[in-house]
Amino acid sequence: MSIRIVALDTELVRKLQNGGLDANGQAPERHIAAGGMMPCRHCLTDIKAGEPYLILSLRPFPSAQPYAEQGPIFLHAEACERHPDGEEVPEMFLTRPGVLVRGYGADDRIVYGTGKIVAPAAMAAAAQEMFGDSRIDYIHVRSASNNCYQCRIDRG
Repeated sequence: MSIRIVALDTELVRKLQNGGLDANGQAPERHIAAGGMMPCRHCLTDIKAGEPYLILSLRPFPSAQPYAEQGPIFLHAEACERHPDGEEVPEMFLTRPGVLVRGYGADDRIVYGTGKIVAPAAMAAAAQEMFGDSRIDYIHVRSASNNCYQCRIDRG
């Protein structure tokens, strides 16, 4: 089974980069990166030291409901190219010790028992295995240490 690793939509990102309001109804904060692991959820690369970035609140679900988690993310402050959808695990993940993958149903609610921390090199295989469960409609990839949203995985 093929999968698609999906970055944030460019239309949403450009709106936020241009001062649009985040999930809290606030304008994104603009800062200069000191370096380190600061993943842009649009290009799926780490923001480099000295680059301007945004921090904002994101709710990566179509509507508010009890399982629609909301939290902080980083984006490049300036336009960047969206990471192309595909099966290959983005290089930035390979520098992490692990990621959390968790399945969601068509109702946008967690499918209990699906969350697990995996090595990034095993992320695609874990997603393929999870999609063997017919209850799972899509998967979130989240930070293993902070639970922050990273990207989504869909069936290919």
